[in-house]
Amino acid sequence: MTPNENPENAGPGPDPVRGPEAAQALDAMRLSVAPMMDWTDRHCRYLHRLLSRHALLYTEMVTTGALVHGDVPRHLRFNAEEHPLALQLGGSEPADLAHCAKLGEQWGYDEINLNCGCPSERVQRGAFGACLMNEPQLVADCVKAMVDASSVPVTVKHRIGIDKIESYEFVRDFVGQVSESGCDTFIVHARNAWLKGLSPKQNREIPPLRYALVHRLKHDFPALKFSINGGITLNAQVHEHLRLLDGVMVGREAYHNPWWLAEWDAEFFGAAPSESERTREEVETLMCDYMVREAAEHGTPWSNIARHMLGLRNGLPGARRWRQVWSDHRMKSKSPHEVMAIAHEPVAQAA
Repeated sequence: MTPNENPENAGPGPDPVRGPEAAQALDAMRLSVAPMMDWTDRHCRYLHRLLSRHALLYTEMVTTGALVHGDVPRHLRFNAEEHPLALQLGGSEPADLAHCAKLGEQWGYDEINLNCGCPSERVQRGAFGACLMNEPQLVADCVKAMVDASSVPVTVKHRIGIDKIESYEFVRDFVGQVSESGCDTFIVHARNAWLKGLSPKQNREIPPLRYALVHRLKHDFPALKFSINGGITLNAQVHEHLRLLDGVMVGREAYHNPWWLAEWDAEFFGAAPSESERTREEVETLMCDYMVREAAEHGTPWSNIARHMLGLRNGLPGARRWRQVWSDHRMKSKSPHEVMAIAHEPVAQAA
């Protein structure tokens, strides 16, 4: 029994035998949901998996220190339904990353991703994230250590440049050097990361998007796989990038407008429409069932889970009142299914 199937989740068992999800992981990179701190926890990913069966999901970044010195089950536990699933690691010590990659394999993840794109000062103080783009040889050493320690594919997520370095040669040389260490898949946020002067939020908005540089990477490294990230909010944009690249990663739009994911399987993975015919109400009911299960197994308050689905009814009549009910702290004593019934009273009136 693998850890994610073990209701006690006490720790890793023997190396897991992966099902068809693992074989589909590379195909799943065609469309993925970005790792987002404080957002893409296992509860958020459970919701996203109800909406898309095929998209690749990523964990929040987990630091090597949290796994080497902290509570491994708390950081690595996930629901078996979440496959295909990638673990994103933050760190810069090859030996620690190798240890954590091995843990990720033991826990059943389908991909291990190294964060070379986060610009926050806290991450910089740990000497990892976007600042690692200044040290491609160190990144190559980290990747090689991870590849040697695990049979799970190792990927790298990075920016197109840092600070005022805007030359294509900078990112080209970074990819070229890192790829020689055994990484053949790169997820590229098509903005520079400014290490000083901008907050993480500003770093997602102010540096200009330069998609052409990512397209050029694919042209220059045709044997490698590239997924593009940054500012993508529409199906038409996804289709346009997929003409030139291997994958598209969507961030904030997937979180704030989760119902978009319900279109993805038919639109981008060739699934029959019958595979994705759940209504919003059916998804909400399944989330209520999940909340009950989580409370029984782990003592998780339903409010910790409900916050991730507040965008589920965006644009529909009664959506504002529906969100208010699910966000109301006075409802916490009620069961999730009771809260859902109350939330839908104004929805029914609006309809």
